[in-house]
Amino acid sequence: MTSPFVHSFRLLRWGRILAKHGALTGIERDPNTPAAVRRLVRLARFGARVPAQPRYADAFQAIGPAAIKLGQALATRPDLVGEVAALDLTRLQDAVPPAPFALVRAEIERSLEMSIEQAYAAFDPEPVGAASIAQVHRATTHEGLDVAVKVLRPGIEEDLARAIETYEWAAAQAEALGGEFSRLKPRLVIAHFRQWTSRELDLRREAASASELAENMAAEPGFTVPTIDWSRTTRRVMTLQWVPGIKLSDRSALIAAGHDPHNLAAIVVRSFLRQAIMDGFFHADLHQGNLFALADGRIAAIDFGIMGRINRQARLWLAEILHGLLTGNYKRVAEIHFEAGYVPSHHNLAEFTTALRAVGEPIRGLPVKDVSIGQMLDGLFAITRDFDMETQPHLLLLQKTMVMVEGVASMLDPDINMWEVSGPFVKEWLRDELGPEAFLADRLTEDMRTLFRLPELVRRIEARYPAPGAAPPPPPLRQVEVVRLGGGWRYVVVALLAGIAGAAITHLLL
Repeated sequence: MTSPFVHSFRLLRWGRILAKHGALTGIERDPNTPAAVRRLVRLARFGARVPAQPRYADAFQAIGPAAIKLGQALATRPDLVGEVAALDLTRLQDAVPPAPFALVRAEIERSLEMSIEQAYAAFDPEPVGAASIAQVHRATTHEGLDVAVKVLRPGIEEDLARAIETYEWAAAQAEALGGEFSRLKPRLVIAHFRQWTSRELDLRREAASASELAENMAAEPGFTVPTIDWSRTTRRVMTLQWVPGIKLSDRSALIAAGHDPHNLAAIVVRSFLRQAIMDGFFHADLHQGNLFALADGRIAAIDFGIMGRINRQARLWLAEILHGLLTGNYKRVAEIHFEAGYVPSHHNLAEFTTALRAVGEPIRGLPVKDVSIGQMLDGLFAITRDFDMETQPHLLLLQKTMVMVEGVASMLDPDINMWEVSGPFVKEWLRDELGPEAFLADRLTEDMRTLFRLPELVRRIEARYPAPGAAPPPPPLRQVEVVRLGGGWRYVVVALLAGIAGAAITHLLL
């Protein structure tokens, strides 16, 4: 167990780096910041040249791999770190120096339990990409297939474990202060961050996510997922099909290769909506660097370390909220927030409806091509504090991905009409899910499940109320307090129990 002194020392060291990049300025100036925290911030920046414009992403990059991953997680929480910081943190792209190839080679051979020559016919020692947790090399299998080999950085598990333990300790101290910290649930943020990193530290889980996404997206002809080579995949090494495409971030190269940016943007939007709304399992890191345009016009995705999952009911609520804001049905949007438990029941429905109108009406007044999903969702989250809405991490991850997808689509085609692309999809899905056929199907499914539970229910009733003449059930055991005895007393009790048992056996034999 790490001592509070060690946690405090780490936090002060990290705080010094954050302060030098101006990343603590907002905390120091916020009137809601406790005085003790404000004093710590002043101590952290003592003697440093603080830039006028905070550089949050640069600060997290300077701290190290664990901080980079935490910064990416905080980029999804504008309610927690502020919109300016969240926007700047989206610049974190995991660009770190690669590990020496000798260490990478040893890691591959130890994980695959064979030499690198036995596993691959050719292997490029120069990585094509190096991130905070893993790096990727190009290779060729003995079957002649071009593949990408992703390898965890040596020692990354220990580095992340130490950092996350301190993050958890700091979050617990912050949440204990109560007030706004309690509502924002920093401990839950770190818990989700731990889940993200645990997924990324087991490349078999990332491979499984890619496989599941590939199955779900089989019906989307414009979107593809590279095939996993399971025979060369372990917890620390993942081998998958090489993607011979052009990154969507290189718009000029896409146009030179004959791709239609508008068509690519539409594929990105439709494929994300299919993942998030229809399947409830979505790629949660869809930035331009993880998307490639193939020669045949399809889009391929890579890097499946961060995936999101939301259940059907939450997807229905989300689709109805988006549709209600666009159509001006603010009362229904407010009702959904109360039904979902997003807004505590002691608040007034009519007042919340008015607050939603303040978010929706400015958007409805704009030309449809200028409507921004990101602005709409930012407006929604801006009213959370006034109505004591607790944060919903799964929806925040979805929000972050939606804003990311909107950014990719707008970069490819600045004139794309997001609602012309997504509106019909959402309406059709809502009609299918909320129409009379869906209602009857849901009712039939629930009734059948109830019917199948009847035999077990009858068995439990019979066990509780046995038939006449049947052996009575054993009497319930009383709760007895266990006394911890030390020294020679335990031997006295054992001898006493042994004597009682011996007497009972003798009585039965006689």
